[in-house]
Amino acid sequence: MIKQKNWVEKLKNNKGLPKVVKITGKMSKRWGTGSVAIPAPMEVNEIMKKVPKGKLISINQIRQVIAKRHKATIGCPITCGIFAWIAANAAEEERKQGKKDITPYWRTLKSDGSLNEKYPSGLEGQKKLLEKEGHKIIRKGKKYLVVDYEKAFK
Repeated sequence: MIKQKNWVEKLKNNKGLPKVVKITGKMSKRWGTGSVAIPAPMEVNEIMKKVPKGKLISINQIRQVIAKRHKATIGCPITCGIFAWIAANAAEEERKQGKKDITPYWRTLKSDGSLNEKYPSGLEGQKKLLEKEGHKIIRKGKKYLVVDYEKAFK
């Protein structure tokens, strides 16, 4: 029987990343021309970890940091989102083990300022953590949004 990796192990597994690849074929219809930086999971985690209390970051901002760091046209939207999710789950796993200094994943929002329902604590958990840090959250349809989130961007 193969032992399933825990979240921290998934976060630390760089899978041969980061790498920069040319945008070709189907990708160019969606992303245009140039190159895409595919980060290592720990890179996304490091960016998320640097967001101070009271500040926020969006997945698009993480993508911009990745693109600039690797001199690419864009940061990969798919892997950046997946690796943020892995970082969030790894942080929650560490918290449950008693670690205090975890990645503040709740400060990472979707690009439209909405909370991420896929984070380990769900929408309610992320809402609670953000409100505790002084952010005002409103509900719009099924989404929860941080009021004036742009002003809190790092």
